[in-house]
Amino acid sequence: MSTALLMMVMTIAIYLATLFVYRRHRRLYTTPVIVSTALIVIILLVFHLPYETYMTGGKWIDRLLGPAVVALAYPLYQFRDILKKMFVPIMTGTVIGAVVGIVSGLLLSKWAGFSDLIIHSIVPKSVTTPVAMSISESTGGVMPLTAVFVMIAGIGGLLIHPFVLKVSGLTHRIGRGVGMGSASHAIGTSASMERDTLEGSISTVAMVLSAVIVSIIAPSLTLLFM
Repeated sequence: MSTALLMMVMTIAIYLATLFVYRRHRRLYTTPVIVSTALIVIILLVFHLPYETYMTGGKWIDRLLGPAVVALAYPLYQFRDILKKMFVPIMTGTVIGAVVGIVSGLLLSKWAGFSDLIIHSIVPKSVTTPVAMSISESTGGVMPLTAVFVMIAGIGGLLIHPFVLKVSGLTHRIGRGVGMGSASHAIGTSASMERDTLEGSISTVAMVLSAVIVSIIAPSLTLLFM
């Protein structure tokens, strides 16, 4: 119990410290989720702490991810009229994003020669962690490994999205929101929400829809391409 409490307090303290720094130096490389993740990994490596030991406390924070998503419902209510009007393009973009996310992960993993276990774990990388881990378990993946891939997808999207948006010339807030929500789940959505409330609301919708869509089509696409 003391170890679990220590791990939980350590995680919260590191995040609050990185958030403090970020609010004073707003740069992409000072984003709290990136810096705090790196610091926790370094601490675990330096003190030779196994992942299982960290998760005795980390799992309680992980379980709050689901309820935390509910808090994003308020901006959805604020922009409900716009969301109703733009539902078809949002839905279309999210479906395409979900399919591309799954198929690209499958094909690149097979091309790289990864084992079936890793491929099954990487399939749901673009949806929020609780959903991704459930999908991974049902398709024969490893849940802790899936959690790592989800973090990589989220942080990767956060790091490269300015470049992608610039190259693609995408400036519309709805398009940006759909892209971030369907590719980088909650991490991307938080970045969108910080940049623009409407974009963040669209990203929230895309994230939720993507989780539902991927849950439905991931097993079938995995069987098709395996």
